[in-house]
Amino acid sequence: MEISQKKEFNEALLSWYHQEKRDLPWRRTSNPYYIWVSEVMLQQTRVDTVIPYYERFITSFPTMESLAEAEEERVLKHWEGLGYYSRVRNLQAGVKEVVENYDGKIPQSRVEILNLRGIGPYTAGAVLSIAYGVPEHAVDGNVMRVFSRLFLIEADIAIPKSKKVFEQRVMEIIDETDPSSFNQAIMELGATICTPNPRCLLCPVREFCSAFEKGKQEKLPIKTKKLKKKVMTIHSFAISEPGGKWLLRKRQANGLLGDFWEFPQIEYVPTMDSIDALKNDTGLLIEQGEAYAQFKHIFSHVTWNVEGFHAVLVDQSPIPEGYRFFTEEELGQIPQSKPMSKLLEQLKK
Repeated sequence: MEISQKKEFNEALLSWYHQEKRDLPWRRTSNPYYIWVSEVMLQQTRVDTVIPYYERFITSFPTMESLAEAEEERVLKHWEGLGYYSRVRNLQAGVKEVVENYDGKIPQSRVEILNLRGIGPYTAGAVLSIAYGVPEHAVDGNVMRVFSRLFLIEADIAIPKSKKVFEQRVMEIIDETDPSSFNQAIMELGATICTPNPRCLLCPVREFCSAFEKGKQEKLPIKTKKLKKKVMTIHSFAISEPGGKWLLRKRQANGLLGDFWEFPQIEYVPTMDSIDALKNDTGLLIEQGEAYAQFKHIFSHVTWNVEGFHAVLVDQSPIPEGYRFFTEEELGQIPQSKPMSKLLEQLKK
């Protein structure tokens, strides 16, 4: 596509978007805080999954002040199941900065908004364009896929510096009169039509697509493969006391699943019995019982093969710092990771 075709392209794109766009709750508002929440939730998460989380989150934290003042465990409980929990911690931290330093009003310039915790170039552009109508790029994986085909861009999208190429092209062609609809239309096109397996015959801007013209749409974008993920075997121990309470530990704040509660667990290594490894690591003395659960959980950078075992404390076993017993009722009130939720589900069977 030539830059000279900008007007015709935007007319075709926006006409299609206004007629065919999905009715999503964050599209019914121009509240910059709500748009910020939705964009953070949508990072690496499907739209259908996000909708109920978004609606529940906004109901519980309708203002930035309410989120800024909320207890972290309550916030994490609302995020439970979405994964990538650093997102919501950064969101809350960024909202606190807005409340404390900007009188509760999200900045309207890219330079200022990028200074907020948890806001990167994409989220900055999305909030500025959608909420404030500022012509700013909001380039994510969907947008890079669409633009790689429209302009026959063969830069490797797995390389961070390639993003600048796409940001520049977006700024060259963005509709300055309605940047909100433009950015959302490109996102919608990438999500519904210009997918990894493109549906070119339904595309409203097919006549502007250089890749389609040359029959290269299936080969773009170019993306090198990631390195193989690490695989770990995790032995988890469900330890209860006679009163029916369960022993859990709180994970360290910094790191995977930070601040989430879970059964005592250890990474299994063939050279050491897991009971001995747990004792060395925590001081807990337990007797292992029967296995009750086995499943795989995939994170972005590592895969856990989880094996759950019943276990009992040996008399006089110390309870390490950061461990405590929870009743069944209390378990439902604390934030839990997906692996922990699966283990609890298996225990009830």
